[in-house]
This record gives sequence, C-alpha cells and structure tokens, in this order.
Amino acid sequence: MSNGTAVSSSIVDDISQGIGSVNISNNDSLLAAVVSDMNSSRAEDMNSEKKCTSCDQKLEHTKTDQIGVDNGTNDGMVVLKEKVNTGDVEVTCANCGKEGASNTCNKCKQVNYCNAACKKRHRHKHKKGCEEHLRHVAKLQEEKNKRAAELHDIELFQQPPPVDDCPICFLQLPYLGTGSAYMSCCGKLICTGCIHAVANHSKTDIPLCPFCRTSAPESDGEINKRMQKRVEVNDAKAIYTLGIYYSQGKHGLPQDWAKTFELYHRAAELGYSHAYCNIGNAHLGGEGVKRDMEKAVHYWERAAMKGDATARHNLGVFEANVGNIERALKHYMIAEKGGHIGALKKIQDLYSKGLATKDDYTKALRAYQEYWVR
Repeated sequence: MSNGTAVSSSIVDDISQGIGSVNISNNDSLLAAVVSDMNSSRAEDMNSEKKCTSCDQKLEHTKTDQIGVDNGTNDGMVVLKEKVNTGDVEVTCANCGKEGASNTCNKCKQVNYCNAACKKRHRHKHKKGCEEHLRHVAKLQEEKNKRAAELHDIELFQQPPPVDDCPICFLQLPYLGTGSAYMSCCGKLICTGCIHAVANHSKTDIPLCPFCRTSAPESDGEINKRMQKRVEVNDAKAIYTLGIYYSQGKHGLPQDWAKTFELYHRAAELGYSHAYCNIGNAHLGGEGVKRDMEKAVHYWERAAMKGDATARHNLGVFEANVGNIERALKHYMIAEKGGHIGALKKIQDLYSKGLATKDDYTKALRAYQEYWVR
C-alpha cells in the first residue's frame, strides 16, 4: 500500500497536534478510520474526566494537587495538599513534613508545625526568615499608614465648599451661624441683613418671617410643634436645632443627652456640618459623654471638611497646643477666611511670637476683610 497509505507531512502534523478535523483524500479510508478512532477515544477520555461512571453526573475539580508555596523564609517551601472538591487545605509540618500541621508560628503566622516539639526544633532555621517577614510586614504597614495620612491631609486642608445663598437677597450666607437665622415656619435660612430690614419696616409688634411672612411662634408648644413638623421632612437644620433644645432643656423639653446625640448625628448625616462640631465639643468637655480628646478631634475634622469655621478654629487650637504650629496656622488661615475672628487673633498671636511670618498675617487680614466685604 505504497500510495494508499502514504500520508502527507501536513496531515501527520495535524494528527500530532490533536486536531479533530483533517483533510484526507477519499482513497485514504484506513487512515480516516484511525483518525476517527483517535478522536472518539479522546472524547471518551474527556468525558470520563467530567462524568461519574456510576451516575453519569458531571464532576468538576475532583483531583488532588500538590502546591508548593514560598513561605518567605530560608527554610524552603511549605507544601499544601489541596483538595479542591471539598475546599479543605492540608498543610505539612515545616520540620518533619507530616500532613495535618495545625500549630502555627506565633509571630509570622506563615509556617505550620505538628506540635510544639517540632516548632522548637525548627526554631533556629525559621528565626531569620520569621524576623525578615515581620520587618517586611511592618514596613508595608508603615507605608500604607503614611499614604493614608497624606490623603487625609489633602482632603482636610482643602478650602471648604461655598455655602448657600440667602433666598431673599441672593447673597452668599456667612459661614458663621451668627450671620443668619433659621425660620421654622418655612425651613429657610435667612441672612441677618434681610431679617433686620423686614423688622424695621414691619407694622406689627410680632416679628414676621422675611420669606413667608408667617408670624413668629409665641409659645413653647408652638415652637416645638413647628420644629417637629420640619424634623418629619428630614430638615437637617431643624433636627440640629431640636438637638440643641434637648441638650439645654429649652422650650419645655427635658434635658436628654442620648436624644441630643441621636439628633446631632442624624443632622450631620443629612449635611449639617455644625452638628459634628457640637459632638466634638461635647467630647471635649465631657457633656453627656466621657471626655475623649481623640473623638473630639475626629468630629471637628469631619465638620471642618464640610466647611464649619468654628470646628476649623478648634483644630487649630488643638494643633498649636501639641506643638504642630504649621498645621495650626493652616487651620487658622482657612477659619479666618470664613469670618472667624478668633482664628485671626490666633494668627496675630503667632506672628507676635515669631511663629508666623508677616506675609501670613497680611494674607489673613486681607482674607478677613474680603469676607466681610463680600
């Protein structure tokens, strides 16, 4: 069968590569049968790997693999015998090689042993690798903490977002709470200039809301009723104000610090930054909570990042007290741009002591003047 069994080199290559379809001439029937048998045998082998012979159900990941894992030390590899079908992992002892080692190195947690005896025998081999691993982990953690602190400071020392405008004169409201007043009748925050203008032209003895012209409440019951109505629609300022009432026991309400902090947190989550400032102040003075300076700073930072000038001033005072003058000056500069006179005085004090430059003080004065001109 010189011609009938002759096979071109390309067909031989195809068979050797396991390709299922091969171009064969009509006369090469014997070779076609061989290829067909090879393909069917290969398909049966593939099916046998995926199906159970008794129930004909597909089986996946039933084989057991030996996996070598570098433990980062000089004492070689730790061998893991993984049973993929059950998810179990059997670890061999780094000293004797037996499986089922469950006694882990107390320091690095990277090497396993059968028992304390194996751990003790292997200690002199593992000590160097263990210490190197711990130093590496500590270095990574230090770099991670440093980067986190850098990102936190970038966010912390950004200029605060602009506040809303007065709904009557459309001028930007002051950052400080003394420059505006909340109207519980309509839920509007009105600048004191518009309030003063309406009061001067009013023909009634009872003050009117500059926005909706509703008369001011005349009793504690009416005040609480209006405030509660605004609280029900998730008005952040109203929620915060009701928290003030509970903290001081005003307008017939009992003093309740638990209720106060509940309302403060709710208002802060809805975007009212000064609520976080008051939570920080409470932790500073131990009002209703245990005195905790770390928590006070945490809540002041949250308030400052949302634009609260008082919280920013408090952070400056804290940083100055612990000797971080550069950070304190940054806080004061941002706070005085928001109209905080106390922050401007602190910068003046730093300048008089030689801890701030003349340029710093000049910039602070100009920014403070621009705030009030605006």
